[in-house]
Amino acid sequence: MADKIYNETEEKMKKSFGAIQRDFASLRTGKATASLLDSVKVDYHGAIIPLNQLASISAPEARLLLVQAWDKTAVGEITKGIQKADLGLNPMVEGNIIRVPIPQLNEERRKDLVKHCKKIAEEGKVAVRNIRRDANEQLKKAEKDKVISVDEHKKGADNVQKLTDRYIAMVDDLMTAKEKEIMEV
Repeated sequence: MADKIYNETEEKMKKSFGAIQRDFASLRTGKATASLLDSVKVDYHGAIIPLNQLASISAPEARLLLVQAWDKTAVGEITKGIQKADLGLNPMVEGNIIRVPIPQLNEERRKDLVKHCKKIAEEGKVAVRNIRRDANEQLKKAEKDKVISVDEHKKGADNVQKLTDRYIAMVDDLMTAKEKEIMEV
């Protein structure tokens, strides 16, 4: 039973860490990446649809994204969606291709991005700690219901704590790497 709780906890922490990685990938640094536009939603015939379901996105150069709409009628809405996403990007339309130049980040914007990164990392750590709390409550309940022994409860709680420490260290490492990438001129 303690092993089952541990495995479920590890799976939840993995998912939480994956979400943090996706959030970090969508943050703008100096380089163009297709994941930069992951947060863009487009009003397409009255439905709000993620951009990557309406167009292909590529980064042919370090400072340029190309968005190729599959439906020519969606080009205007895609352009509006990119502008509304508040990423500081200014798309330019050429037929059914939208060029999105990635401007150089200024010092103030870099510092704001680092602050935002720290907020994402802190929220991620809180999520990991909440998962730990839930696992510890499950262990306590299992011991109370005589499903596991006191020793198994203690060992299970120690293992969950080690797992928590590992994931929090991974979040810190990710944060440090992202901060370095953002501050790189």
